[in-house]
Amino acid sequence: MKFAFVFPGQGSQSVGMMNGYADLPIIQNTFEEASDILRQDYWSMVNKGPVEDLNLTIHTQPIMLTAGVAVYRAWKELGGQQPAFLAGHSLGEYTALVASETLSFAEALAVVRFRAQSMQQAVPEGTGGMAAILGLDDTIIQNICNDITQQCTDEMLEPANFNSPGQVVIAGHKHAVLQGIELAKSRGAKRAIMLPMSIPSHCSLMQPATEKMQHYLEQIPFQSPKAAILHNADVKSHQEIAVIKKILIQQLIKPVRWVDTIRTLANNGVTHVIECGPGKVLAGLNKRIDSNLQHLSLSDSAAIAQAIELLGAAG
Repeated sequence: MKFAFVFPGQGSQSVGMMNGYADLPIIQNTFEEASDILRQDYWSMVNKGPVEDLNLTIHTQPIMLTAGVAVYRAWKELGGQQPAFLAGHSLGEYTALVASETLSFAEALAVVRFRAQSMQQAVPEGTGGMAAILGLDDTIIQNICNDITQQCTDEMLEPANFNSPGQVVIAGHKHAVLQGIELAKSRGAKRAIMLPMSIPSHCSLMQPATEKMQHYLEQIPFQSPKAAILHNADVKSHQEIAVIKKILIQQLIKPVRWVDTIRTLANNGVTHVIECGPGKVLAGLNKRIDSNLQHLSLSDSAAIAQAIELLGAAG
């Protein structure tokens, strides 16, 4: 059996999300390590909230990175094997970088907090937005975005996440996103809803953030990956450090090609796709992309043990 690990990103967070791992000390230890590095009590935040603090981008991104790394460490500590491939949804790509030993955990924490700050500063509060469009072909959604961008020359709208067949997230100026919702409904969308996110990720409005990230990443030491990572922006794996840094910068303004990611894993002989982190958001998307693959979520300690029993322990 050939398996891949995929790491969730922003949107999978919830108060109490680590409760299912209470019997694994390495989980809390990893959160305490992150808290010491960034001087923020993340363990209290994920256990007690308030949810408003947990959902602040500057907190969410380090917390979801920490959650994914903690569960991956638990997997390894309990004897789990090294995955053949790694991938992460948006922010989750940084967790994949830690799992592949491309980035140290401490460096990754600093990078994602800087990333969150840069993204927040790129677009004034209330200017941007994102919406999920359900039940339309990708081509129709691309045409909707093109039509609105052409009609409103001072605003833009782009596909941001190709999450699963019939589920695409659009991003851009808030007024353009609202227009996109109405146009999608008129063209047959089953649902078109605004998402509770003020930052229009993975679109051209993040260009100011790319410039800051480029300068910042130049100072961060990377190592060549010890496991293949499929990157969001081009759905390819890279060994060259300069290329990896470039693709991480592009990720901010390019759509997350999640459908292509899961299909590429299948085309490379992967039989099992394992969501490594709290929740089951990615597992739900992955099943809709390719039902022939086996999909698991390491959503609690029992699930980790069951997956190790199924896939075999490391030799």
